[in-house]
Amino acid sequence: MKQRNQGLDALRGLAIFGMVLAGSIAFGILPAWMYHAQEPPPSHQFNPQLPGISWVDLVFPFFLFSMGAAIPLSLRKKISEKAGFFSIARLAARRSLLLVFFALFSRQMTSAAPGVAGQVLAILAFGILFVLFFRSPAGSRSWQIIKGVAVVLTMVLLFVLPFDDNKGFSFYRSDVIILILANVSFTGTCWWYGTRNRPVWRLALLPVLAGIYLSGAQPGNWCYEFLQWSPFPWLYQAGYMQYLFILLPGTLAGEWMQQYGNTVYAPGKPELRNIRLAGLAAVAVLVCNVCLLFGRHTTINLFSTLAGLLLCCLALRTLNREHFRLMYLFLQSAAYLVVLGLCFESFEGGIKKDPATFSYYFVTTGLAFLVLFIFCTMQYDKAGQSIIHYLSVPGRNPMVAYVAGNLLLLPLLQLTGVIDVFNAMGQQAVSGVLRGFLFTGLVTGLAAWFASRQWYWKT
Repeated sequence: MKQRNQGLDALRGLAIFGMVLAGSIAFGILPAWMYHAQEPPPSHQFNPQLPGISWVDLVFPFFLFSMGAAIPLSLRKKISEKAGFFSIARLAARRSLLLVFFALFSRQMTSAAPGVAGQVLAILAFGILFVLFFRSPAGSRSWQIIKGVAVVLTMVLLFVLPFDDNKGFSFYRSDVIILILANVSFTGTCWWYGTRNRPVWRLALLPVLAGIYLSGAQPGNWCYEFLQWSPFPWLYQAGYMQYLFILLPGTLAGEWMQQYGNTVYAPGKPELRNIRLAGLAAVAVLVCNVCLLFGRHTTINLFSTLAGLLLCCLALRTLNREHFRLMYLFLQSAAYLVVLGLCFESFEGGIKKDPATFSYYFVTTGLAFLVLFIFCTMQYDKAGQSIIHYLSVPGRNPMVAYVAGNLLLLPLLQLTGVIDVFNAMGQQAVSGVLRGFLFTGLVTGLAAWFASRQWYWKT
């Protein structure tokens, strides 16, 4: 159980590490592959016609995939208690609404007021979020009083603060990434529960979604109207359901972790050598898909991917499939989805994160399975175990890591004047990258410190 959960936390932690690093490296002076593929330097103007992906474009799908994998694991207690659909739906709705609040409040408070007042308010917002999302020991009456005060203070701040446009609070000023997660989480949880014993039905939704999105690309049909309709656009948008292509396969990973992740078999020396070889080949497949798709060497990437996946299969051929069932399932899923995504690569003008293409859904989901496979191979080496542990600790506390940079560290740097040093580091390429790693280390270190003290933020 511990190893299984640590692998999932490590995937989430890897996404968090990449997210913070991508947002804190030097702006405009690094090579194009250090940024989103559709936002190249030096101007970083969004170009939806530019195909390709970079490592930055893997951050969001990896996090979304890990959210999907966490659904069956987080609900296993409810399932064991024979909870019904409406009980699960209420829980999913509550979590989604809390994420919507998190998206609104965190985004609004990053622009609460100018100058020192704004920095102080941002730090106060971090403290409020701590009180609201930290689950204290049961029966703590004093903590409930503190939480009530935090709720009142939140309402007062949102009502009286002018924010950056001097127009006050707006439902349409929100963190779109968290809003997408809130939308997809609710739908994905309900669909998972209804198909928890019939995974084929769960996957059968995906061709239906594909048909809706393909038909809805042009006006004049019900698919288009469905995708455009929303009673409250700030709360729900049907267009966000496209990311179920990533989240629903992630639920399969969570089910397999629950079913096969309890027992770890110790391989012999020949088997261990083959596991390491398979892991290295998988890393090569991951690197090739990022580098070659970014460079638009699509044919070379296809054959390199096929060769790497074949090497993985050959390296594992001597392993007992029942003993290493989880590893085989991750590899098989990765191989199918990556190759499927590469077959779609030329469709929709090439793979893109924004607007997301079918190739992007399948390739990134396959690469998420591949990273889980790589973690499986790394668990047999001390160095690999250390890396997994390092990534898994902040991965247990993703909400802290998501806002700690903007609401805590940056305001503190501003108030102390240290921000001038960080800004100076952003003038040169090498120091600009170093700045990103330094800031990322501070954010993930803070999230890890919170986790070590059991200060988890949960919806």
